[in-house]
Amino acid sequence: MEFNLLASLPAIAPEIGLTILAVVVLLLDSYMPQEKVRNIAYISALGMAALAITPFIWAPSSGSELFWGDMVRHDSLAQIFKVMVLFAGALTSLMAVNDSAVGHRGEFHLIIIIATLGASLMAASADLIMVFIALETVSIPLYILAAFNRDSKFSAESGMKYFLFGGFASAILLYGLSFLYGFAGSTNLDAIAAALAGGAAGDNVLAVGISVIMVLVGFGFKISAVPFHFWTPDVYQGAPTPVTAYVSVASKAASFALLVRFLLAVFPESVVIAGVNVEQFWVNTLVVLSILSMTIGNLLALAQSNIKRLLAYSSIAQAGYALIGVAALQSATELGQSLAVASVSFYMFMYTFTNLGAFAAIILFTEATGSEEIKDLASLNRRNPWLALAMTIALLSLAGIPPAAGFFGKLFLFQAAVEANLVGLAMIGVLNAIVALYYYLIVIKVMYVDPSDDAEKAIIMPRPYAWVLGITTVVVILLGTIAVTPVYNWAREGAAAIIAGL
Repeated sequence: MEFNLLASLPAIAPEIGLTILAVVVLLLDSYMPQEKVRNIAYISALGMAALAITPFIWAPSSGSELFWGDMVRHDSLAQIFKVMVLFAGALTSLMAVNDSAVGHRGEFHLIIIIATLGASLMAASADLIMVFIALETVSIPLYILAAFNRDSKFSAESGMKYFLFGGFASAILLYGLSFLYGFAGSTNLDAIAAALAGGAAGDNVLAVGISVIMVLVGFGFKISAVPFHFWTPDVYQGAPTPVTAYVSVASKAASFALLVRFLLAVFPESVVIAGVNVEQFWVNTLVVLSILSMTIGNLLALAQSNIKRLLAYSSIAQAGYALIGVAALQSATELGQSLAVASVSFYMFMYTFTNLGAFAAIILFTEATGSEEIKDLASLNRRNPWLALAMTIALLSLAGIPPAAGFFGKLFLFQAAVEANLVGLAMIGVLNAIVALYYYLIVIKVMYVDPSDDAEKAIIMPRPYAWVLGITTVVVILLGTIAVTPVYNWAREGAAAIIAGL
């Protein structure tokens, strides 16, 4: 096939822009006077926000196309997740401006840009080599960021735990990918599916099952699913809060994009080995992981007194909800598969802005008070009513209460599960949402009802935090009201593109 450079550029336009931005930030950090280094945060944020517009400018001309040696897929699913991670990177840079641990260090923003580059490539990966390169381009910077605060022993501990667990999970994933390459003799995802469906694995159903499990273990670590979640609370609590915010959304969103694409492309319904349907095997596995993640995440969150640890267990539960949509990919109809892909895409889109808003509020509160304890949020509505309101809307969205976006996010997931005849899983999801509502409402109650001796000590909101909280709050409200239809339809376009490309 003849290579057309101009036709291929739109497929990696954001990645090219991020590479240029990384070089610019590196040069600025090297030569800019120390007193002006904080301006790098604004440059990084504006750069990534501008690049988030490129998927709209260079939208795919057809449903789904392969470029760059068939290693990158250019479709609407990749575009919607690229927009998520680019905005996550931009808002994280803004959040870090006044953070005492990372705000005045230019290399922090450089590492965020590199991690965002990897996350963007993850969303569009169509080859095992690109899958692993993209995963490690995200993971290695995040290990560094988790331990970025050298003055904190908790940050060092979180970085070490993240690195050890992450390295182990990456090794397992790579071993599983090597099995698939051995079966198919190709690293292309579509070619692997065709080889498996054509009997390339012969009667090696056990070996295929092991490869599926290893792949799910690797992705399970990235999305913080139970039982691969042990690193999450300690890393979330110990890492600098802007890093925690970024890890909780960008890494997770990109991992879900890749997981959906990987499972649909490599293990479709047509892959039957020794009478065993491989799709049904991974679906049953994901159903178990979803139930465990929702239930254990929510139950452990009930006992937390630290707000970052509470959101860590909440993040585990949120991964369980999203896995409902991934499990629904086994739907027998094209409509059901489309609803499943779209529900995961919309859920991660709303979750990105919701969680960033929650962590921005925590950063501002922690910088002002030095505390991360839930009890110290008492009388926050009197200390800064706008901060309390933004935090409340984020928590209501995580709980799935209208008019916040989380309501439609969970509704679409449960609808996809019902369409795929996973009614029991949907009911368990609803019950878990009721449990989660309790601990979210407890935090809101503390902010608005509990008294505090510091009630008259106002918390000043610097302009960067006002921007972040304003943007995230408005987006969460819009996604729960007038913007829900266009964004969901965009997600449906992405679902149609990936299904058409199978």
